[in-house]
Amino acid sequence: MTTKSAPVCFPVGGRRLLVYVVWDRRGGVDDFVAFALAGLREHASRVLVVVNGALTDEGRAKLEPVSDEILVRENVGFDIWAHKEALEHVGEGIAEFDEVVLTNDTWFGPVRPFGPVFEAMDAREVHFWGMTDHAREEPNPFTGKGVLPYHLQSFWIAVRREMFLSEEWASYWRDLPAMPSYFDAVLKHEAVFTERFADAGFTHSVSYPCTDYDTKNPSLLNAGELLDRGCPVVKRRVFFQFPPYLDHFAVVGRWVLEKMIHFGYPVELALANLARTVPPKDLNTDAGLLSVLPEVDVSFDRSKPLRTVVVAHIFYDEMTDEILDRADTLPGEYDLVVTTPEAERAERIREVIGRRPRRARQVDVRVVASNEGRDQSAFLIGCRDVLLGGAYDLVVKLHSKKTPQDGFNVGRHFKEQQYENLLNSAGYTANLLALFQREPGLGLVFPPTIHIGYPTMGRGWWSNKPGFAVLAEQLGIRVPLDDLTPLAPYGSMFIARPEALRLLASHEWQYAQFGGAEAYRDGGLAHILERMPVYAAGELGYHSRTVMTADQMAVSHTAFEFNFDELSSTIPGATYEQIEFLRLAGSTGNGRLRDFARIYMRLHHPGTGARMRRAMEPDRPLGRWWMRMRHPRATMRHAAQRLRRPRV
Repeated sequence: MTTKSAPVCFPVGGRRLLVYVVWDRRGGVDDFVAFALAGLREHASRVLVVVNGALTDEGRAKLEPVSDEILVRENVGFDIWAHKEALEHVGEGIAEFDEVVLTNDTWFGPVRPFGPVFEAMDAREVHFWGMTDHAREEPNPFTGKGVLPYHLQSFWIAVRREMFLSEEWASYWRDLPAMPSYFDAVLKHEAVFTERFADAGFTHSVSYPCTDYDTKNPSLLNAGELLDRGCPVVKRRVFFQFPPYLDHFAVVGRWVLEKMIHFGYPVELALANLARTVPPKDLNTDAGLLSVLPEVDVSFDRSKPLRTVVVAHIFYDEMTDEILDRADTLPGEYDLVVTTPEAERAERIREVIGRRPRRARQVDVRVVASNEGRDQSAFLIGCRDVLLGGAYDLVVKLHSKKTPQDGFNVGRHFKEQQYENLLNSAGYTANLLALFQREPGLGLVFPPTIHIGYPTMGRGWWSNKPGFAVLAEQLGIRVPLDDLTPLAPYGSMFIARPEALRLLASHEWQYAQFGGAEAYRDGGLAHILERMPVYAAGELGYHSRTVMTADQMAVSHTAFEFNFDELSSTIPGATYEQIEFLRLAGSTGNGRLRDFARIYMRLHHPGTGARMRRAMEPDRPLGRWWMRMRHPRATMRHAAQRLRRPRV
């Protein structure tokens, strides 16, 4: 089939309409959006921003300087239906333009200038074009069968007037199906749009074609190479895609961030957005936010000292010297606040401090009103004034850790894993504080998840996740929760900006909420709060980093590598495929015959169990028969209850 109008170049002095879709669960607008629109502004005659969902006054204030019009709509149908509504809103006025660019907030940029891309594409005789494309795949990875057609990726589709004034264009949007899920948006629009209009005779092109790369999806799998070739954008998905999938393709988000910095992009805008919108452990992994620091100071700027306070909860006062030795690795002077639950301990702690060479400017030893909640309550209640007073740039949270209940070896390793990875030597600690100097959006630094001596992997939430979700909602924390193990300072020692902890510190906690010593266990408030700092910081746009010494990394990585090797040995396929298999199989239970029978049914007859459970409900025929066979007396009571129900 041929079209009525041949493809043409974008005319000199032509007019371009840019439609940009924004979605934020909080109704706000992140700074990376305003930066992106500012970069596009000079290339568009009119910028129409469509907001899916609510828009706060603060968000509107960010959008108004970089747009001509803001359209707020109900958040249904994802970006695709937002584009549809924008086109309907523009109506016949679309004829004033020579090109329409449909884009959204799923990318960071401009990392490289937009100008060269527009110049190159303006010169091509096409009906529509994209920034990137996706190769044909069989079977379709979304459905497991059929074909995923070759297509331009829908985050950036530019259409010339010869196409957007056609009947084919009008009918496409008029008949657009509902899209209740992300998969609908992919399968009912992105995957079919290119083929639909190509079959209708419209010609298309792409700025950075997948044929130039060795993967089917370069925007995700070759982001660094795209930047090297001048691509102005980086897809946000590079930093939140399922980490084992990116691992399979050796996609290293850390290197992509470094390239973004190299080309002059303010990555603090990207990290602030990702901290608020991505499960923290996914971000920590995808972006490689682990720093292995040297023992010799190579980065701390002593001309820009950070006002630092060490807050140490000391229950075991015989550890006072050990804790202060660690604190003394901090560059320059610091203030010291010690909390302890008894006056006698406080006096012994003061005596130890008095015998030592004075490094701290000010020393404040406080006797807290209660030890319920231990270091958590001492920090958030006993030192609330310190955290909210505005006198400090950084707070170092320490406590006297022994963990005697777990045995000598395990307790010693946990303590050293905490102390060494935070405050190992003067050079190491200076390099750690330099991270805060370089990254204004860095909110929290702490050791990686403990795993030697503890079965933390795969179950780090333990029984804390339900209570965490409730408390997070109460505090206004809407950062998505990690699935299996949260990114958290296990051991509850970290270095942070007090401002990053504001949501926790400003809440008026009470000692009674911690429930006493018997409540210091998983599911209790203290253990919930141990897992919360990264999420609280992320809600305010602060990202977190994990840190290690080279020695600790040597011990941790070799143990982790061996354990992972053993766990992977009996399951075929790449790591992400092994994980998919195990997730489908579900829990192995206690390895009994019925447990393996359930696994077999989940793998080979998915959904059968749920259908059987529905069929066995007491109000269904099969369920009533089973009740009669197994519980005749209960069946009689159930029948009597049914007879007493009013008929409707």
